[in-house]
This record gives sequence, C-alpha cells and structure tokens, in this order.
Amino acid sequence: MSDMLIDRKCLSLKAAQTMIEAAMSKAADLGVPAVIAVVDDSGNLITMVRMDGAPLLSVELAQDKAYTAIAFGMATHEWFEFIKNDPPLLHGIVKTRRLVVFGGGFPVSLSGRVVGGIGVSGGHYSQDMEIAEAGVEALP
Repeated sequence: MSDMLIDRKCLSLKAAQTMIEAAMSKAADLGVPAVIAVVDDSGNLITMVRMDGAPLLSVELAQDKAYTAIAFGMATHEWFEFIKNDPPLLHGIVKTRRLVVFGGGFPVSLSGRVVGGIGVSGGHYSQDMEIAEAGVEALP
C-alpha cells in the first residue's frame, strides 16, 4: 500500500510568517507598499499580507506569482527567457490563467524539494523580486 501514497512536505505557517516578516521589512526599506503571498507546494495560499497603500491589483498578482513559481519550480522572471524566442509558446502560454512571466515570484526549496512559493506585487517587478528574495533568504 505504501506505493499508493506520496510523502508530501510543504511550508509551515511559521515558515510562511517568517518569510512575510522579512519581505515586509525589505519592502519598507525600499519604500514599496507591497502584497506578499506565500503558498504551499500545491499553490494553495498559506498566508498573505497587503501593506498599507499596496495596489488592489497586487492582491491577485502576488498570489499568481507564487502559484506560477511552484507550478514549474522556477522563478517567474525566468519564464520570459524561456518563451521569448518561441512564438507559438510566447503567444499561447501567456493566456494561461494564473501564469505570470515577469519578476516577483520564487519557488521555495528545502532539501532539494519545492515546498512552497512566494509572490510579491506592488512595485516594479525588479523591486518585487528583491522583496521576494528577502523572504526566501529568511529561511534556514
């Protein structure tokens, strides 16, 4: 029967909160009111914060960036490089619901396994990336 089950590991709420705190601190340092979302290995929201002044559209974008990051185990900014020279993919896949192809979403891996993701929206995507990276780096 053990071959019928998968051993699943995902981020805990404590880990997600640690990431949120570090990302919020970086956002404050940059002067960027952001939405920061952390999802589990299945893309389900663990926790999210919308800082005062963060754009409303960023609520959905932050969650979608986190989801995109875990869906293929790659950061959202890597998607454009992956598709830019492939016209059918470039013009087709970008219509995929929840797929974001610019920076701000990162998978979170522990012990070589994707266990969750973080997505940030609120500033320019380069700022979102810095904020998200601070969240990832907060984990041991």
